[in-house]
Amino acid sequence: MKRIAVLGSTGSIGTQTLDIIGRHHDRFRATVLVAGSRVDDLIEQALRFRPELAIIARDDLYPRLREALAPAGIATASGEQAVCDAMGAPFVDMVVTATVGYSGLAPTIAAIRAGKDIALANKETMVVAGSYVTGLLAASPSQVYPVDSEHSAIYQCLRGEDRESVKRLIITASGGPFRTWSKERIAKATAADALRHPNWDMGAKITIDSATMVNKAFEIIEARWLFGIEPHRISAIVHPQSIIHSMVEFRDGAIKAQMGVPEMTLPIAYALGETERMADVSDFCSLAAHNSLTFEEPDTERFPALGLAHMALERGGNVACTINAANEVAVAEFLRGGIGFNDIYRIITGTVERTPYIADPSYDDYVATNAEARRIAAESV
Repeated sequence: MKRIAVLGSTGSIGTQTLDIIGRHHDRFRATVLVAGSRVDDLIEQALRFRPELAIIARDDLYPRLREALAPAGIATASGEQAVCDAMGAPFVDMVVTATVGYSGLAPTIAAIRAGKDIALANKETMVVAGSYVTGLLAASPSQVYPVDSEHSAIYQCLRGEDRESVKRLIITASGGPFRTWSKERIAKATAADALRHPNWDMGAKITIDSATMVNKAFEIIEARWLFGIEPHRISAIVHPQSIIHSMVEFRDGAIKAQMGVPEMTLPIAYALGETERMADVSDFCSLAAHNSLTFEEPDTERFPALGLAHMALERGGNVACTINAANEVAVAEFLRGGIGFNDIYRIITGTVERTPYIADPSYDDYVATNAEARRIAAESV
């Protein structure tokens, strides 16, 4: 029985993870559930799955959580430190990091230090502190299983292959809701427009990141650290149908691709099972129904945020941490209707220019950079 901590249990990835655990209750048990602010959803999940511990990030919501779960004998806690402490619990074998944004960094680091295996759905962990995290992993027994569909696809394509034979990683992108829009029309896009993703059902923040292609920039950065491939050997291509999730090109000219329907249950289950392919996980992909698979080069003039990936990797240091912080502030403001779509990119680049550069950051430097970049981005807003 694999005992699993689900960080972000009430979000899209978290709820799908719990669905898989529920369908395979003979081999998985959810022992820790962590949510940010959806306390009622967390209470409902805890009463169904009966974890050892339920944690709400917001301290002000803790009394409600405790009152609801105490009669059921379920331990409760609140706050970031409680989440980090739970990562070392003896009743946790694997941590599913399904939180959104910077908040996933500290508990992931705590899990690595505790030697727990990680199903990584929080790409910002590797974006913010990829070099630091890979250093920790090198000294830990922890194994990381990618959950992002693109990185799971690459991971699957690399299984059994000699890494020296890899020429290039090719990360696919749907193109988002604005793939066919003109530059002028994109400039006038609203949050409602950006949230209408053509293929994927995701949370609001990641859906906006998909529309700006910041998400794809982050995936390039994450791939660099997950797979140890140099930045110039990682590229993105637009694949509107979202059936091929990513590809690996080898030095002999062969390309391996992983295909499937555009849903997250398959990569989640592949990570939970540590590469075992379990039955009854995902819908099957009908090739006859998808008889036209097309590809396009990404348009960096209409979507300049894609270029942030290689800028961050070339400069290194704390630059990607700064980009992530500024993006989180800008996206939140765009969703509130306070800024325009193109202002997201302007705020990111302006924040990078103003945030002090640190070439070899420590963990404390990342924390300070995140705080300073958020302050500068909020000031820019």
